[in-house]
Amino acid sequence: MEGNRTIPLNTRMFTDIQSKKHFTFKGQFGLGQLGAYMLLIFWAFTTIYPLIWILINSFKTTNEIVKNSFNLPSSFNMTNYMNAFQKMGIGRSYLNSLIISGSTVLLVVLFGGMAAFIMARFDFKLKKFIYTLFLGSLMFPAFATIVPVFTMLRKAQLINKHIGLILPQTAGNLAFAIIILTGFMMSIPIELEEAAVVEGAAPWQVYVRIVVPISKPSFATVSIFTFLWSYNDLFMPLIILRNKDVQPINVLLSHISSQYGTDYGLMAAAVAIIIVPVLIIYFSAQKYIIKGLTAGAIKG
Repeated sequence: MEGNRTIPLNTRMFTDIQSKKHFTFKGQFGLGQLGAYMLLIFWAFTTIYPLIWILINSFKTTNEIVKNSFNLPSSFNMTNYMNAFQKMGIGRSYLNSLIISGSTVLLVVLFGGMAAFIMARFDFKLKKFIYTLFLGSLMFPAFATIVPVFTMLRKAQLINKHIGLILPQTAGNLAFAIIILTGFMMSIPIELEEAAVVEGAAPWQVYVRIVVPISKPSFATVSIFTFLWSYNDLFMPLIILRNKDVQPINVLLSHISSQYGTDYGLMAAAVAIIIVPVLIIYFSAQKYIIKGLTAGAIKG
């Protein structure tokens, strides 16, 4: 106190501000953090710039792209986008993708949620073994099971039908959904469900009215990843869907290079159209991804 009386007030304030600035600088921009920020900026640049490059070239003619693909377009010409819808039938493929991916998400969330609730709250024989099977099934790639899957679909006459692709994609994403949702549901306090049981609620009422509303972040995470994996899947649609009328949009993109390989403007417009749903879904629900995955990782 005596020292503060002898030092002028403005001098003490200046000293305090300087000390706080110095502390803030060391705390927020240490050498390790600076390196991490530089690495993240470099990674973001390598990821975002190709998208910007595609978007810029989608408004150019092929001659402009060949001369200089890095300049801004002389005018924002929408001809490439109009040709994408008129020549390539990209609208129909868009609808096929939404039907297939949307149906897959609904089925995975429906069956995965119920299976996860049973795994998280009920004790039964072979529970650990079944959970291990779910974990092990994540190790098998899609091409390892495509032969028996194709044989079963052909016997069931589901080739060249939307349901013929929806079923294997649902089965392929169920294990991931069950593991994530089980981990999250195990973190929910059991006292909430016990109180509902005391009030006379049946197990399905506990699941629908208590567990599902609390588990929304985890359901959102599963929905986002399932939609992205289904939407970006190229291998299984090429095998199961041979008819162009039912093929999703990513299969259509694979045909562009062979049919319109020299029309770079049209190819850029098609790629820009295809990535729009992915970006919309990611940016609209990105806050749920980390939250849902973190909860599942802790208890899973």
